[in-house]
Amino acid sequence: MRSALVLFAAAAILWSAASAQPLPSYSAAPTAPPTEPATSLTLNQALTLALDANYTLSSARYAADSSQGVVLQAGVRPNPILDIEVEDTSRKASRTTTTKLSLPIELGGKRDARIASAELTRDIAGQQLLQARADVRSQTVAAFFDVLIAQEQVALSTKTVEIAGDAYRIADRRVEAGKVPPLEADRAQVELANAELEKSQAASSLELARRTLSALWGNPSPQFTQAQGEVAVLPARPGLDDLAAALERSPYIQAARLEQDRARAQIDVERSKRYPDLTVSAGVIRNNELDRNQMMVGVSIPLPFFDRNQGNVYEASMLAYKSRDDYRALKIRLQTQLQQSASQFDMAKSTSARLASDILPKAETAFERAKKGFEAGKFGFTEVLDAQRTLFQARVRHLSALSDAYQALAQIDRILGSD
Repeated sequence: MRSALVLFAAAAILWSAASAQPLPSYSAAPTAPPTEPATSLTLNQALTLALDANYTLSSARYAADSSQGVVLQAGVRPNPILDIEVEDTSRKASRTTTTKLSLPIELGGKRDARIASAELTRDIAGQQLLQARADVRSQTVAAFFDVLIAQEQVALSTKTVEIAGDAYRIADRRVEAGKVPPLEADRAQVELANAELEKSQAASSLELARRTLSALWGNPSPQFTQAQGEVAVLPARPGLDDLAAALERSPYIQAARLEQDRARAQIDVERSKRYPDLTVSAGVIRNNELDRNQMMVGVSIPLPFFDRNQGNVYEASMLAYKSRDDYRALKIRLQTQLQQSASQFDMAKSTSARLASDILPKAETAFERAKKGFEAGKFGFTEVLDAQRTLFQARVRHLSALSDAYQALAQIDRILGSD
């Protein structure tokens, strides 16, 4: 009979091993790097590169995949226990050997509660992956337009150097002709030097912006020659009602809602632990002195006189209240950020349009008139210098407004998690 019990235990262990799901294997094989174009780079190409090769995003993918293991483990049943005891090991004739197989049985719905909580954990991880994707996409869009703006600033500073160079040559010729004092040429030379310095700084800013963009797909040395896009044409944003509706589908909001559900599910998990588990056992006692086997069966169950898991139930209840308030606070914060970003975009777009349609043309006209008047001897170099600075400031302000608009759009996309 003892042999039959041992065979039964061995068969149970073998059946458990055969029916268990295979463990996933870890493979650290490197993936093929994405191909970055060595020519112009479009926004769609930048997004494809970043979404395929960004390390933060790939890390989030692995984290989301790992949550499937939480669900798998939650559904696992307790292992049976094989217990062998030997009494009087010194004398075989009087030795007693007890072989017992025990099987824990979970009561109170523990397994179902664990699975429900684990599935919510998996769903939250999926929403967090969408959050990471939205963050990477937003960063890529913002970095791409930073490159476009930096390219425009380099072009602007190059043109400013040309203008300052023309002004210096005109002033130098007038000094040689004795029409103006040498001070005019000195001031023009200083403005040329300042313009060249601005050009050098703009080139450095462009290189930094290019490296920031390519770093999003893991390349510290960008290969693309320039970003290709129309920076001056701003898209229209959705209405506030549409943005509010889209916010309800945001992965941030969805994850916070699921967190509330998981917190409530955790209360059920802790409540189920108030019910003690039952352990049934069966075995055989081999008494060599009497030369016979004795069957034994048993049932054990803890008596919940003191520990009814009341502390963990209370903790889970308070954490459920916390998750509810966290959701409310997050929703208000995202609504506020969404409205601020929409207002920032509207203001930047309005500023950009006003500068492009009114201020910039007038500044260019004023500068051309001042330059022609200076060449004709009607104006001094001070008027040319003031007109030149006004034109430069208007162009810089226009680029700044465009940059603010694209940053606001990127922030809106990040909050909404949209594509």
